[in-house]
Amino acid sequence: MPSTFGGFELAKRALFAQQAAMTTTGHNIANASTKGFSRQIVHMVAARPMEAPGMSRSNAPGMMGQGVEFDTIQRVRDSFLDDQFASENKYYGEWTMRRQTLDKIEIIMSESADSGLSNTFEAFWNSWQELSKEPDKLTSRTVIVERALTMTNALNHISQQLTNYASDMNENVRVKTGELNRYVANIANLNEQIFRVEGLSQNANDLRDQRDLLVDELSRLVNVAVQRTPNGYNITMGNVSLVNRYTAGGPFDEALLLDAYNEKDLKSGELYGMLLGKQETIPEYQKQLDTMVKAMVEGEMQVTLPAGSMLPEGTILNGVTYTGANRMLPNDLQVTVKGINGLHRLGYTLDPTLTQGNDFFTLREGFTAFSAASITVNPVIASNPKQVASSMRTTTVGTTEKTISGNGDLARLIAGVRNEKIQFETTGTGEALQSDETLDGFYRALIGNIGVRGQEAIRQSDIQKVIIEQVDGRRQSISGVSLDEEMSGLIKFQHAYNAAARLMTTYDEMLDKLINGMGTVGR
Repeated sequence: MPSTFGGFELAKRALFAQQAAMTTTGHNIANASTKGFSRQIVHMVAARPMEAPGMSRSNAPGMMGQGVEFDTIQRVRDSFLDDQFASENKYYGEWTMRRQTLDKIEIIMSESADSGLSNTFEAFWNSWQELSKEPDKLTSRTVIVERALTMTNALNHISQQLTNYASDMNENVRVKTGELNRYVANIANLNEQIFRVEGLSQNANDLRDQRDLLVDELSRLVNVAVQRTPNGYNITMGNVSLVNRYTAGGPFDEALLLDAYNEKDLKSGELYGMLLGKQETIPEYQKQLDTMVKAMVEGEMQVTLPAGSMLPEGTILNGVTYTGANRMLPNDLQVTVKGINGLHRLGYTLDPTLTQGNDFFTLREGFTAFSAASITVNPVIASNPKQVASSMRTTTVGTTEKTISGNGDLARLIAGVRNEKIQFETTGTGEALQSDETLDGFYRALIGNIGVRGQEAIRQSDIQKVIIEQVDGRRQSISGVSLDEEMSGLIKFQHAYNAAARLMTTYDEMLDKLINGMGTVGR
């Protein structure tokens, strides 16, 4: 027959199991708002039943149940959703950085404001148009100089801002690299702690939550692949090992990440987006801006010189040298000139003597080629607006050739440069970028490209945000803590605990009756 005291053990097990369940429920409720926390459940199983004792086998029907036990406290987690979240999170980090980069470039270009670069270009061309109407006025030349200085200063400023932004990205990359090093070091450390704890047949649920949260954060920075092993997580970035069991990769710095970027091991995440902006996006727009400036100053273009123009002595056009009496053009002549500088040298200034125009634009000190950073107005012209050339006609008084100051043919030609198709070449390489476009068209295409790519970055980052929110929502529906569900479970466990306590009391009363009440008959 079963032991009289067996009921105490059964009630005790019930009390311990329900108490563990209530404690775990309280742990869940306390961490309902903890980032990365996964709800935990007590896995209860029926205790091993006991067969009635006998020499070989029991003749008693059935086996005597021994109550309940809990063997593990498990966290509720779906590794498939974790992998899916990491896979989408890296793209969200990448497109967020792309979006920030293009937003900043749009702000630098300032085309949404009245003081945008396109407005300074427009004012510069219009000032030449006004000079063509009053070519003998010094005031119009002064306006040209001021508008030209405004334009070149704007180009210098934009180029410097782009350069500064690229430098700022170095600091951003350094900060994010520090985060990367901390994450991989902490994951490696948690691998060791979890292995040690679970080697004692315990579940390191909270430590596992911390490790998975770090993996989530790491996946935002770089593309990661997680291999789950009994010894911990092995994490790689392409062919680069970030975490190998208890060993953290690195320490990583910008040079190592740049190598990974060039080798295509780093191909998504915030760090990839930053390096993409620093290495490609910003230099690309700087290069296009430089290309435009170089083409405007000295790019080859075809213009038609009006009949009657008197070219400066020794001018070479289309391989022909114009000297002496051959300097006057009997008919309109289509020629190839090298930008505004080449065109400006074909005219005459407002000086009383016959003075040929100089290069309108020159280089700032320390530069060797025209670019947005190097262009400036010729100091000779900037200090003396009379040196602005506008006339292409001369007259002879006695034996002295003089400029016809009232002629504005050259000013009209320069004003029309904005509509002339120019040979665009990349700075310093001679490689044709665009060969059949106007300056205005080139700049509009540049701004349009920034806008289109910016809109694409906004769209992609918004899409990725929705995707990771959906994945995380599915993950939270499994792993997240529902206060209503936990409170309902708490009431259930409380009632079960009270019932087990009542069972313990019942057995106590039975034994009290048995021990203290038996053998008293007949006393």
